[in-house]
Amino acid sequence: MKFPRRKFLRLAAGAAALPAVCRIATAQSYPSRPVHIVVGFAAGGPTDILSRLIGQWLSQRLGQPFVIEDRPGAATNIATEAVAHAAPDGYTLLAAVSTNTINPALYPDLNFNFVRDIAMVAGLTRSPMVLEVNSAVPVHSVPELIAYVKAHPGKISLASFGTGTISQVSGLLFKAEAGIEMTHVPYHGSAPLVIDLLSGQVQSAFDNLQSSIAYIKQGKLRPLAVTTATRSPALPDVPTLAEFFPGYEVNAWIGIGAPRGTPADVIATLNKEINAGLADPTIAARIADLAATAFVASPAELDQLVVAYTQKWDRVIRAAHIDSE
Repeated sequence: MKFPRRKFLRLAAGAAALPAVCRIATAQSYPSRPVHIVVGFAAGGPTDILSRLIGQWLSQRLGQPFVIEDRPGAATNIATEAVAHAAPDGYTLLAAVSTNTINPALYPDLNFNFVRDIAMVAGLTRSPMVLEVNSAVPVHSVPELIAYVKAHPGKISLASFGTGTISQVSGLLFKAEAGIEMTHVPYHGSAPLVIDLLSGQVQSAFDNLQSSIAYIKQGKLRPLAVTTATRSPALPDVPTLAEFFPGYEVNAWIGIGAPRGTPADVIATLNKEINAGLADPTIAARIADLAATAFVASPAELDQLVVAYTQKWDRVIRAAHIDSE
């Protein structure tokens, strides 16, 4: 069967335009059903809180529920594996965190590769970790804590919000720099950690500043240092650990990821809407209340950051001979 030349050209042009039409249709129709954001920590912690905050914003903007699904445990690996193996259609997202860039060096036998299997979508926040103690512990500075630990060998605990998390690694680096031993007590997230720290079940911790700032302001927890290279605007009188141990620096971040292969237009839609949410005065005020800063970045910038931090933590962990305890 032969087509007239003019009709053939029309059909060819239509076929060439089809991928673009499909992309536009995908962007316009997404989401057409509920979207799940999987969180690797227990409810009530900063990752859960920020995921719910941005999930509510996305629900309002995109007209479908964004459901927060907490799957704590294994230093976020349970949640991350679930998303890495999910369909790459934009309906299963991950609350990605800085711990995801640490895990490859600590857990060499994971059933996924974070860099290969997760595409970054958008940033949410950046914040320091804070070294803090229960207010009943009789120390008011990093040198005093070190002296106190040495005077009570084997009796002072240092909590983290999970084995293998950035919280634990912050503590491991601190103990190595200070030349001290403290009993590591891991939790399934910041929320349960803070509960036990407030009650005195554990004496000290490295935690997200977001989780602890309210209790610090109330005087129930005492901050000794932050982990960023410069002091936190939320705690300007609290020194950095780098002031005692030059070169010490740990940054915590939270973002949103998706299975690699998720359509680029879906990722672009989510990035645009999340960045708009971070600029919203109500959300911006809530982020400030949590002693964090908005983390606005493109998917490409975030993918580059993940690669850079994964390489950095691999070097640090191997040089320090750190394992997941």
